[in-house]
Amino acid sequence: MHIANGLGRGWMALLLAFVASTALAQAEAEYKPQVGQEGKDVVWVPTPQALVDKMLDMARVTPKDYVIDLGAGDGRTVITAAKRGARAHGIEYNGEMVALAKRAAAKEGVSERATFAEADIFASDFSKATVITLFLLPGLNVKLRPTLLDLRPGTRIVSNTFTMGDWEADETANVKGDDDSYYNTALLWIVPAKVAGRWKMPQGELTLKQSYQMVAGTLTDGSAPVMLKGGRLRGDEITFNAGPARYTGRVSGNTMAGTVTSGGASAPWSATRMP
Repeated sequence: MHIANGLGRGWMALLLAFVASTALAQAEAEYKPQVGQEGKDVVWVPTPQALVDKMLDMARVTPKDYVIDLGAGDGRTVITAAKRGARAHGIEYNGEMVALAKRAAAKEGVSERATFAEADIFASDFSKATVITLFLLPGLNVKLRPTLLDLRPGTRIVSNTFTMGDWEADETANVKGDDDSYYNTALLWIVPAKVAGRWKMPQGELTLKQSYQMVAGTLTDGSAPVMLKGGRLRGDEITFNAGPARYTGRVSGNTMAGTVTSGGASAPWSATRMP
């Protein structure tokens, strides 16, 4: 009797395992996305794995990052980021794609770090991301641009092939993968701090104009205003030249501070935003 019961339990376990594996195989066979299939805003074309790797390299993704992929498709970007130790989340409108991505994440053993949601990217909150990845048409990128520019300064945004309109990329790179895909360009933007306006410095007044990460303006120290040159932001890092002086520093809300170098000598500088 005990032997029979043991055999019964063994066969039952085998049967349950067989049923589970068969169900999983059937689920995977139920849906196979087709390149070029229509979605809500774009057709689906997978990003080549070589380009996924390059995009994450350019964004310098580490286990400290929270990566959000807008339009996650089959989940390969999210899964690759999770394999690097990052927390990663994919937002995808197609529910069948979401289920496919979840199965792929489970198969790769990264379900705890790779999550997916069936949602509209234009109705989603991705403000906690440190890295945003996307493969959307330029018009959609431009539509998203105001939201992206409101993210925390220093947030990295990486796009497959398509631009952000007149917001110039900070870095661009091409890759050659295992296929001859047309989509082989990665573009990186780093969300700049917002610095436009008037700033009070101990030595005078700094007036800044900003176009995305590009900065221009004047520094007035009691004499004629000095035009700024080479002004640029990289996240919260700011650099500009005023005459022979080179200013470098960091922006923190309504304050800036750093080092000014001129004639081989360096000194601290700071500025406070004026009303």
